[in-house]
Amino acid sequence: MRLLLQRVSEASVNISGKCHAAIGAGFLVLLGIHEDDTEADADWLSGKVARLRVFGDEDGKMNRSLSDINGNVLLISQFTLYALYEKGNRPSFIAAARPEKAIPLYEYFRKRLAQALGKEIYTGVFGADMQVALVNDGPVTIIMDSRERE
Repeated sequence: MRLLLQRVSEASVNISGKCHAAIGAGFLVLLGIHEDDTEADADWLSGKVARLRVFGDEDGKMNRSLSDINGNVLLISQFTLYALYEKGNRPSFIAAARPEKAIPLYEYFRKRLAQALGKEIYTGVFGADMQVALVNDGPVTIIMDSRERE
């Protein structure tokens, strides 16, 4: 499981020209699911996101977590995080999980993150054509991959 996390002052997702979800300060998380991923990958990554301390404290140091600032999460499915681009100029996405596997793991990740934070996780719609807008705060952008946890 791979994700790209951005600390945002605001983020939103539009579908068919209408705002589907929007948040203020918090994280925009783009989540890609690999064909070999399991619930253990989701458990590890959701815990990392929930505990990540990248918000400024009174001294301006990245020392506060999402819970500390009462921030929110906008979670967007993003199979293109598993693009294979080494050969040619048209990426392949064969490493990304098919929807029948990816959707349950995406929902499991969302549920585990909601439990860890004790609040709702805002989402897009899996597989939809979405327009995501954000104001990257910092900017702070972090890539996490469950295969790199060992």
